[in-house]
Amino acid sequence: MSLTAWLFFLPACFALNMAPGPNNLLSINVAARHGFLCAFLGGTGRLVSFAAMIALAAMGLAVVLRASEAVFFVIKLAGAAYLVWLAVQLWRSDANPIGESMDSDASLARLAWRECLVAAGNPKAILVFTAFLPQFVDVAKPIAPQFGVLGASFLALECVAIALYSLAGMYLGRWLTRTTVRRWFNRTCGAFLGLIGVSFLLVRRA
Repeated sequence: MSLTAWLFFLPACFALNMAPGPNNLLSINVAARHGFLCAFLGGTGRLVSFAAMIALAAMGLAVVLRASEAVFFVIKLAGAAYLVWLAVQLWRSDANPIGESMDSDASLARLAWRECLVAAGNPKAILVFTAFLPQFVDVAKPIAPQFGVLGASFLALECVAIALYSLAGMYLGRWLTRTTVRRWFNRTCGAFLGLIGVSFLLVRRA
């Protein structure tokens, strides 16, 4: 992979990182309810799933995934079901006061695990690593080091996206001082998560 290819990759990759999606929406919601630090540290849970996907793509196992309609459908269905479940939980939440002490539902481990599961069940993320990253790989050179550079760049830019969405959610939280407003904010986030979950079912393999 040439320096020119990498420089072309960075802005295209960052556009994907910043695209509104289920994980970024979760960062906004968590930051609005529990603050920037909780949202940022919890958001890093998605990096585990993304790193695993990059490793699978580098090892060539992604080819098997792309070739198997059944496996792709199972992942797509599981991701959609999990997002719809999260949407229902947000819709039914009690709109606890902003900045209250962390409870079991808002522990960092639980937030990170939720981000990890959402990322793992996102078929669009799978397509990014199986169709997008390989476009910047020079097959005439060793594949693994190139995937390492591309993967590390993606994860670094994803951290920036997590920070930016968490920051946006934190400032949004200042407007959520009324219980009614917080409740409708949670329901709006839940509705969007539900719609994204349903949209997963429409995703097709490249």
